[in-house]
Amino acid sequence: MRFMENLGLIRTTEPLRLRHALIPVVCLIVISYFAYHAVYGRHGFIAWLSLQNRVDTLSQQLNDVRQAREQLDRQVALLRPESLDPDLLDERARAGLGFSHPDDIVIFRDKSAISPDPASGR
Repeated sequence: MRFMENLGLIRTTEPLRLRHALIPVVCLIVISYFAYHAVYGRHGFIAWLSLQNRVDTLSQQLNDVRQAREQLDRQVALLRPESLDPDLLDERARAGLGFSHPDDIVIFRDKSAISPDPASGR
């Protein structure tokens, strides 16, 4: 051992400066690693922001779908037997089947409701 000390390969009296810096450097590297992944990792801050943006987008879509469903529910309620509007039914049937032009004026007459004209004698 003395031989190595004499050659200057091992210093026993003065510690190496690298040993003093080794622990802080390793700690800095470890902290940097975790900090990087806390921001850019799979579950990091950037991913969290992306998920928040997706949640906001899906919430807006959900509200739009709910409004559309409420509108359809109102239209279906008008077609129920207890609240059936004959004019609405006629309008929807004609629009769906395409039997008349939108500008046409159509007058329906029920043959059984027509009474004979007393003047004509029929």
